[in-house]
Amino acid sequence: MNVVSYRPSPDELSYTFGGRAPVGKVRPGTIIELYTEDCFGGRVQSVDDLPSQVCEFPYLNPVTGPFHVEGAEPGDTLALHFVSITPARDWAMSSTFPLFGALTGTHTTATLQPALEERVWRYDLDLARNVAIYQARNSDFSVELPLDPMHGTVGVAPAANEARMTITPDAHGGNMDTPELRAGVTLYLGVNVEGGLFAIGDGHGRQGEGEVCGTAIEAAMNTVVAVELIKGVATPWPRLEDDRHLMSTGSARPLEDAYRISQHDLVTWSASLTGLDELDAYQLISQAGQAPVGNVCDTNYTMVAKVAKSYLNSAEVYEGAHARLRELATQYRSTR
Repeated sequence: MNVVSYRPSPDELSYTFGGRAPVGKVRPGTIIELYTEDCFGGRVQSVDDLPSQVCEFPYLNPVTGPFHVEGAEPGDTLALHFVSITPARDWAMSSTFPLFGALTGTHTTATLQPALEERVWRYDLDLARNVAIYQARNSDFSVELPLDPMHGTVGVAPAANEARMTITPDAHGGNMDTPELRAGVTLYLGVNVEGGLFAIGDGHGRQGEGEVCGTAIEAAMNTVVAVELIKGVATPWPRLEDDRHLMSTGSARPLEDAYRISQHDLVTWSASLTGLDELDAYQLISQAGQAPVGNVCDTNYTMVAKVAKSYLNSAEVYEGAHARLRELATQYRSTR
């Protein structure tokens, strides 16, 4: 078993997908232990630290990487299996922004009412009890929320030598912000450039579907990911697999188009897996599918289309990569 550990210094963090040299090369079958900083770069530590004052645009939403996967070429698919995602600190932060989020005017939704107040919330994380403690800012109201760690931002370098800000989700991945991207899940990303150049960041202690205010419980993470390469198999949009479900993503504006992309990919994927014609697959997904929301506040919005594998006769995808990576994860845990 090949295990690589990597903890970036602040000046080694990346803020784009593409346009950056790899921080290292790994072989397929490698397990990577890595540290990711929160979306504020660790600069917001108290309720008095307003992001507009302590953070510098565009140095927000840093990712760890990119990593070059040996043998990866355009037309291949990277499989990233999230073995574990663990908060690296006993606190996490969230905030509202004046012109960012689903329930405020933005630069693309111009309105005349005053912008939202910039306000910060600090969450104490009790890792032993697996909870995050919400505390209202203007009252004594408090409640414990179960931790459900995930990564909001994972992606590869885009095609055509593009460099995209990490905050933007698209076909290369990016800031999809889906709570489905938790430990035990395998993410499939289409390779656009030699080596794939994948990077990971934007850890969330938990997040409601849609990330409505624009931020989750933003946390630094210690994450373990297993890497595999599927040669000669293309993936048009990021896809996810857990033990029970297959999922397709779509990112665009307006939200309806993000929904359509994700549903189209799941319908056509299901047809290819089962031998159904597209209208029969369309009918099946229409009745058996789910549609969890990723984000409704980024430069593109993200939707997920999800179906139980049992409805597809438990069809195997990507040459059984998820099962193999689960076994690799089990072997890794047995040595720790």
